[in-house]
Amino acid sequence: MKPRLKTELDFLAAVERGEVVTQATLSRRVGVAIGLINALVKRAMMKGYVKARSAPYKRYAYYLTPKGFAEKSRLVAEYLEVSLEFFREARRQYGELFVRARAQGVRRCVLAGGGELAEIAILAAREAEVELIAILDGETNRDRLHGLPVVRSLAEIDGWDALALTDQRRPQEIYAALLAETAGRLPGERILAPALLKIVSDDDFDLVEVAQA
Repeated sequence: MKPRLKTELDFLAAVERGEVVTQATLSRRVGVAIGLINALVKRAMMKGYVKARSAPYKRYAYYLTPKGFAEKSRLVAEYLEVSLEFFREARRQYGELFVRARAQGVRRCVLAGGGELAEIAILAAREAEVELIAILDGETNRDRLHGLPVVRSLAEIDGWDALALTDQRRPQEIYAALLAETAGRLPGERILAPALLKIVSDDDFDLVEVAQA
């Protein structure tokens, strides 16, 4: 997924409301820093996508121009296309991981991370006949996600023989934590991570050290 594409689309969608707002309000709605909102506003106005009308208390009513509506429609189409490509590639990668894991004796797996990748991994695991027993996620207050129970620690469950990384926000950090937590009880190859997460394993570090020696 392209973060910039989504940010630009969310920005234009927020402006489309035509409400009197501050840039701080737009920052909260889009979920980015005020500095970036300022840059987006300037760029959009320069390109003729957005116009502004001043209001009391140093606020503005931002609104889309016809050119802005056309640009938003174009971004929606591009976003949907990119999203579909991402979904297909992620499902393919998780599918291949689970098929290989199944061939190596994996039967019951835990997902590490409860975001949209978890939903994709669930579909792939079902096709590979790998049972998912829980989602490991210490940052949610929910007891269930995507139909699976949520645990905050691996100590809460037993009977699993692999972990599949489904955290998009901090994949390398989560991967390292899982390696440390399962050291001596789970082979490193039983921590499944698709290539799209760009995980650097201990073996990769060893190769780098050899190359630099």
